[in-house]
Amino acid sequence: MAERPLMKLTTTVLDAPSAEDLAAFYERLLGWIRREKESDWVLLAPPEGGHWLAFQDEPAYVRPVWPAGPGDQQMSVHLDIKVDDLEAAVAYAVSVGATLPDFQPQDDVRVLLDPDGHPFCFYLS
Repeated sequence: MAERPLMKLTTTVLDAPSAEDLAAFYERLLGWIRREKESDWVLLAPPEGGHWLAFQDEPAYVRPVWPAGPGDQQMSVHLDIKVDDLEAAVAYAVSVGATLPDFQPQDDVRVLLDPDGHPFCFYLS
């Protein structure tokens, strides 16, 4: 096996029908800063530094179903977001465009959906 070169994960990219619209939601939700914008690509970064979140247009985007059943489009990735007040975080997320599904698999975690259906989880710090 070859020696592993230096690797650093820097960005998670979410496909969307509109990168601009989904990035605007996460700007409101997380309070992150827009670092780059192209016609089909937006990059957000936390003000304190760290891992970045990007969005790209995908014309063939298919909204995932939560929870997925047989034959449903399943999520391929989700975001875990640490919060200090679960109820307040959920209320805020809903106020900026998220939805709270009825199905919640854990008492101390809340699964929400962004406007394009990507699940993300709030958990207590």
